[in-house]
Amino acid sequence: MAVKWVFFDVGSTLTDESACEAARIADTVRGSDVTEGEFDRFYRSLCAQNLDGYNLARERFGLPKAKWRTSLERLYPGVPEMLMRMAERYRLGVIANQSPSLRERLDELGIGRFFSVVAGSGDVGAAKPSPEIFRRALALAGCGAREAVMVGDRLDNDILPARALGMRTVWVRQGYGALGNVALLPQPPDLICRDIAEMTPEMFSGGNGIL
Repeated sequence: MAVKWVFFDVGSTLTDESACEAARIADTVRGSDVTEGEFDRFYRSLCAQNLDGYNLARERFGLPKAKWRTSLERLYPGVPEMLMRMAERYRLGVIANQSPSLRERLDELGIGRFFSVVAGSGDVGAAKPSPEIFRRALALAGCGAREAVMVGDRLDNDILPARALGMRTVWVRQGYGALGNVALLPQPPDLICRDIAEMTPEMFSGGNGIL
């Protein structure tokens, strides 16, 4: 079945969260005996097991959850150009664990116009890895799972639940999600990219595609 829709995660997929992560780790360990380096190493070891690294790390050290500094997020280079290319052939959407008013934030980043469907967890009341947020996005798009591709950085939150529903998947190895281990999945992603800007419409059709 031909691909009609391409859905994207946001954090560490379209937006570079490296400054946000550094700030969150610093805020999390502030006032404790845990160093930023110690927390980061344990965080990374959990990500390499396809686990929720940040939350499990702070629970391990008995630390409170720090506020996420959205203002530090920046688009990865080449994202608007990539979305423009993709929008020439496919309908585009977003499936992301994000705070409410995600559509407005995408507009502020200058990319909201590319997305026909925006399913943010804070707006739809369901969050990844629950299949419910994927189902709601597909329903809003009016497409079947086999007609859709999910693009994301996390194997546990993006690739695994999307594959379970029958969507095609692209793992973008960026941010802490790049530490994930494909060997731990029941099925690998259909495609793997090291840079979101590498994505082209041709990936989903023809001899080198994932049809």
